Amino acid sequence: MRLPTPRSLLTSSVYVPYVRIPEGRMVDLPGRGAAYVTDTPGPRRDSPTVVLLHAVGCTGLLTWFPSIGPLSRRYRVITMDQRWHGRGIQSDDFSIHDCADDVAALIDELGLDAPIIAGFSMGSIIAQRVWRQHPDKVGGLVLCATTDRFRSTITERAFHAAMGLAMGATRGLSRSRTAVRAARTAAAALDLRPTDMHDWALAEFRSTSPWAVGQAVAALGRHHSRPWLSRIDVPVAVVVTLKDKVLSPDNQVALARKIPGATVHDIPAGHAACVLESERFVPALLDAVNTVNARRRRASASA
Repeated sequence: MRLPTPRSLLTSSVYVPYVRIPEGRMVDLPGRGAAYVTDTPGPRRDSPTVVLLHAVGCTGLLTWFPSIGPLSRRYRVITMDQRWHGRGIQSDDFSIHDCADDVAALIDELGLDAPIIAGFSMGSIIAQRVWRQHPDKVGGLVLCATTDRFRSTITERAFHAAMGLAMGATRGLSRSRTAVRAARTAAAALDLRPTDMHDWALAEFRSTSPWAVGQAVAALGRHHSRPWLSRIDVPVAVVVTLKDKVLSPDNQVALARKIPGATVHDIPAGHAACVLESERFVPALLDAVNTVNARRRRASASA
């Protein structure tokens, strides 16, 4: 299936070529559940692999569809729907720890050899946790629009406070009413404008329930990786969104400085850059992935 990118829908003066949306399949992760996965081959059978982890409230394809084609010219590219998102694993509870274990289980199920894990926003937090919980399975990290903790700025505190109020209201409100409140809060913070998107993208967006978004945001609010960032021992690149109103660009840069040898790839874009400003984001992502892959090859050659 080929669809126009959102940028071509937002303005009539900018034309962006059509992109291919890969077909996926449900993959059973033993003992955990089934998740929707796309697996786009690279140019060679031994092409290095990149696993892409999506943002909160999105799906693997909705976050990454502008990036998959360009990446696949050099890499095998895999996306997955995280639990409670899209066609991801359904469970009683949501936790970032479980999401990281899901990624590790996918790596095992597909027989991947230390892939590069790239994540955007929530996906970058999960990527950090994948290294923390399964360091032997990770060949490198690309962290986009990331942070080592939340609630560190007025905007972040207001966002999480509003989400907390929405979630706490369940005692006096119906689940559906709480979900609507949570969805509006998350959509405003993430700068998601469904009316700007193609019907396919809108359907992807709607495939994650607002209730799940609220639970995921609450889990993200408990994230704190600062104590162990300095121990990350694989190549890391950080794509910084300099106009981000959700996650402080200063915090993104500070995170990179805490990780030994991490490179910074900044772009003048906001928190929805992976799709709405893909013409800026995708080249920076490619540069970041290429940098991590090159450093990984050099480390393997010298080992």
